[in-house]
Amino acid sequence: MKRIEFDEVCPSCDGTGLYSGEAERDGSAVVCHTCKGTGRHHFVHDYEEFKERALREGVKRVFQCNPGICVGEGQGYKLSDFGGQPFEDWNKGKPFPAGSEMRRFTCPRWWGQCSGGHLVEWDECDDSLGLSFSHCPHFLGKGACWDRYDKEISHA
Repeated sequence: MKRIEFDEVCPSCDGTGLYSGEAERDGSAVVCHTCKGTGRHHFVHDYEEFKERALREGVKRVFQCNPGICVGEGQGYKLSDFGGQPFEDWNKGKPFPAGSEMRRFTCPRWWGQCSGGHLVEWDECDDSLGLSFSHCPHFLGKGACWDRYDKEISHA
């Protein structure tokens, strides 16, 4: 094990030794519980030096991200129904291919937000404040949106 150790400005009170939060008003403050009023925080982090990525046992399929969908086998679903790629391909460093998005369950805009990929800005998308992507009037026909995505944006 290796260790990093140093003194830093207390992140809780910005080095003042005093904390003033939601409950402390009108010029009041309390002694910072993190640094006990010193303004100094002694940071210690023990770690194992990275050599190579470890093998994760039991994984069959890898997904670029999860937009909040319960992914698993059962109720008529196979892991491949959720997109992704076989673990072996991911482990070899292969990029996620076109079609590996969770297309059955998301639209291109939802997927782009989750994956950090291309976020479509189509006029037809209705993601008004307070509405989920699944409330867009085009969500039930999202296959057409994915077709458009493949033509305009994707790896096609």
